[in-house]
Amino acid sequence: MSFMAAAKVFACPFVFVALFSLVASDPDLLQDLCVANKAAGIKVNGFPCKDEANVTEADFFYSGLANPGVINNAVGSVATGANVEKISGLNTLGVSLARIDYAPGGLNPPHTHPRATEIIFVLDGELDVGFITTSNKLISKSVKKGDVFVFPRGLVHFQKNNGDKSASVIAGFNSQLPGTQSIAATLFTSTPAVPDNVLTKTFQIGTKEVDKIKNKLAPKKT
Repeated sequence: MSFMAAAKVFACPFVFVALFSLVASDPDLLQDLCVANKAAGIKVNGFPCKDEANVTEADFFYSGLANPGVINNAVGSVATGANVEKISGLNTLGVSLARIDYAPGGLNPPHTHPRATEIIFVLDGELDVGFITTSNKLISKSVKKGDVFVFPRGLVHFQKNNGDKSASVIAGFNSQLPGTQSIAATLFTSTPAVPDNVLTKTFQIGTKEVDKIKNKLAPKKT
């Protein structure tokens, strides 16, 4: 093998690592801070920066996770985000939080976060949690107050409160806006709708069953 050929082989893993680092999480910031200017009307990957002269401590503060969220849905859970949409100062920092509260028997239905790994810390109660790998293996565990559990980026996961008391967790993400796709809601309540023949063939059910599921999952009219 020539020197040039050996150099190319040796360099390949480093090129791969460098490329992977560009997409593994939110981009690195290039200045001390870039507080989101949500009124700019400019579409970028994230938000443009507010003039630093107009930045205040309020851009880095949020008290919305202090108290349990109000649960008024059929699944019995509610998530309160503390991401760049709530804390402008998180723009370009690549982190965010959420608080998830569960009624007795409540479920955070199977969902994914396409842009982030999630790590939860149990504040109160007990939960059965798990995620499914791309080889269709379920990794699950019962967790209680003080425990920590991790859900890898992009994998379908859930949390279920099987107890008779309320439960709560704080979730951390390595993205300023991790995104959430609930599997059932994504497939059955999208706009425009996923064609019925796709759903019937996928789940091996009839159109009547599809309609029933859509009606149950449809957002409640106020």
